[in-house]
Amino acid sequence: MVDMNDEAGQMKAAEVADMADLVQYQDGSVVSRTLVERDTGTVTLFAFDRGQGLSEHSAPFDALVHIVDGDCEITISGKPRPLRQGQTVLMPADEPHSVRALQRCKMLLIMIRS
Repeated sequence: MVDMNDEAGQMKAAEVADMADLVQYQDGSVVSRTLVERDTGTVTLFAFDRGQGLSEHSAPFDALVHIVDGDCEITISGKPRPLRQGQTVLMPADEPHSVRALQRCKMLLIMIRS
């Protein structure tokens, strides 16, 4: 995974941006960029090359996923859910989940820490 996270990578207040342009695809990789990081949560944009993903894990907080570009499959508690551009799913806290890009895919992850 290529990590582009640093304070310079975060969005500035009142900045207007095209979400799909904030992170770029890289062959054979998963790229992430943290857009907002606060004590109460984070907003992270991912770009997955086809076939790439995140292995099964769980998180102690709810997370909202929005597909910005492409198609992916998100498995939550063993149940696969195909998602395409424009679709959203809420991943509940403490439930195992994984992500796999069916084609190149950009995904916005909003982690809610409260």
